[in-house]
Amino acid sequence: MRAMKLTALAAATLFSISLAACGSDASSDDSAAAAPAMTAAPSPAMSATDAMATFGAGCAAVPTDPSDAGSFQAMAQVPVATAASGNPMLSTLVTAVKEAGLVDTLNSADAITVFAPTNDAFAKIPPADLKKVLADKKTLTSILTYHVVSGRLTPAELAGTHKTLQGDDLTVTGSGEDFKVNDTASVVCGNVQTSNATVYIIDSVLMPKS
Repeated sequence: MRAMKLTALAAATLFSISLAACGSDASSDDSAAAAPAMTAAPSPAMSATDAMATFGAGCAAVPTDPSDAGSFQAMAQVPVATAASGNPMLSTLVTAVKEAGLVDTLNSADAITVFAPTNDAFAKIPPADLKKVLADKKTLTSILTYHVVSGRLTPAELAGTHKTLQGDDLTVTGSGEDFKVNDTASVVCGNVQTSNATVYIIDSVLMPKS
């Protein structure tokens, strides 16, 4: 279960440019090559309580019908990129992951934690800036992998500093059902399970330092 120094304006501009890949479903060879390896160290099996207890006001937007691909029950049966594709809160993230060619990489990863920005998080970025990412898939890949940590972190393990698959650290503060990532993003729906990942849905896009 183990596991952004730009000025504020520069960081906002860079992640704006870096995260708008909202168009193509195609995975390119060069973007796939830019993706770091995502094989995480296996983590011990979670208890029934850890595996089932989702939390946060944002969870109310998740479909409750078990037959819906976006429901918690359905997401738990499939790997993380596939699971996110059924969740109505995460369609922009899914498009970005596809554009970066990371679907197979995420789906084949073993035991990871994903901090998943909502559609509203991406909507904070000016649309004109979002389009620029299409010319920079390497940067997009860096941003997206900054949202992934090795190991499936339970809520009890969430607070602390964690190294991301991009290489930089991120820091989670808080406890119980109230967590912030890098003091900028709040967890709005946490401890969501997929077959290979634990997902914490967040309300802002994270920005790596490098």
